[in-house]
Amino acid sequence: MPLLDTRVPAVILRVDRNPFHHGTLGAVRSLGRAGVEVHVVADESRSPVRSSRYVRRLHTPPPPGASADDVLAVLRRVADRIARPAVLVPMDDASAIAAGRLRDALAPSYLLPAMPDMLPERVADKAELAAVCASADIPHPETLVPDSPERAAADATRLGLPVVAKWSRPWLLPAGSGLRSTLLVRSAQQARELYLRSEEAGSPLLLQAYLPPGPARDWFFHGYADHSGAVRAGGPGVKRLAWPRGAGLTAVGSWVPNPQVRALAERLTGELGYRGVFDLDFRRCHATGRYHLLDFNPRPGAQFRLFEDGAGLDVVRALHLDLTGRPLPDGGPVAGRAFVVENYAPFAVLRAAPGGRELAWYAPDDRAPGRAMWSLWARHVSGRLRERLGGGVVVPPSPVIPRAASPSLTDNEKASS
Repeated sequence: MPLLDTRVPAVILRVDRNPFHHGTLGAVRSLGRAGVEVHVVADESRSPVRSSRYVRRLHTPPPPGASADDVLAVLRRVADRIARPAVLVPMDDASAIAAGRLRDALAPSYLLPAMPDMLPERVADKAELAAVCASADIPHPETLVPDSPERAAADATRLGLPVVAKWSRPWLLPAGSGLRSTLLVRSAQQARELYLRSEEAGSPLLLQAYLPPGPARDWFFHGYADHSGAVRAGGPGVKRLAWPRGAGLTAVGSWVPNPQVRALAERLTGELGYRGVFDLDFRRCHATGRYHLLDFNPRPGAQFRLFEDGAGLDVVRALHLDLTGRPLPDGGPVAGRAFVVENYAPFAVLRAAPGGRELAWYAPDDRAPGRAMWSLWARHVSGRLRERLGGGVVVPPSPVIPRAASPSLTDNEKASS
């Protein structure tokens, strides 16, 4: 009998426009390799994901800034085409929040974890998260929400410059505004000017005490809280390299056992009554050694495939198994397993990985997305160079593709794919 119930398809939903979102490809491959029929509702017109052999069909997504009603209309059209219940897998905060709000309206066409409808929105909201951590006694950087430009300047000074500035609901940031979800603010005047753009950002500005990064200080925990609330699959990982450097997504990560991080994740999700896939970001304070929760993402993190355990279980497969009433196998953690995003850290694929390695784009059983990524990445880098040099004609260097990222992977890497 196959591990997953292959009679039940999966619909992967992403509202965000990002052709380099490797987490979407990870979900497609994870379910597709298990024999599940995979449908993708996302803007993949330029993305390498569209070339994956495991995509059964691409569906037109809702437009940027879509309302919950817009998302519902799209998902109902998809459900009519599939004509049987499917597991819904939101891949970004906007789609996870929409799915939470629409849970009752989506049934019975879609299978979703049972939890309070507004909980995904509550934990994804950066200001709400500070209150959640306070009530659950989870360490969190001191956070202030100014109510005027003058207060923003004063709060920045009070916290001690530099401070971290975040928009409470980053999924509402308008495309093309130049506003970033998180920014390191170095002066009171900068904080004041940022506050003046609150209306444009669509959500309040918050200022947060800055915890400096450093070796082995950035951690994450991916998990799946099943129907009983037990945290299954996933595990703790450490960020070895970020893109952009010092802050940003995980370019290189490793699976490293950490009982403290696991205990924090289990306590928080248990007290909230959370169900489903989650991705938590922590930073360890160098002075106190405490792990501070920075973000709670109510959906799979882009590097979730790092945590495929000894039984072949990851958080997306756990979701499908649990929602279709199948038991989740017990598999041991694979300590030392690595995850590398090749376009951000091309030379990292040459380093030793005692627990095996998962590449974000290349896979021996699904080569087309890897080839498409490098072509798209070359055009992306070329365009950015032209922008920086004022529109002059620039011939960019070809992207460096180490031998280990080419089709001739080592046996160790093939086994981990």
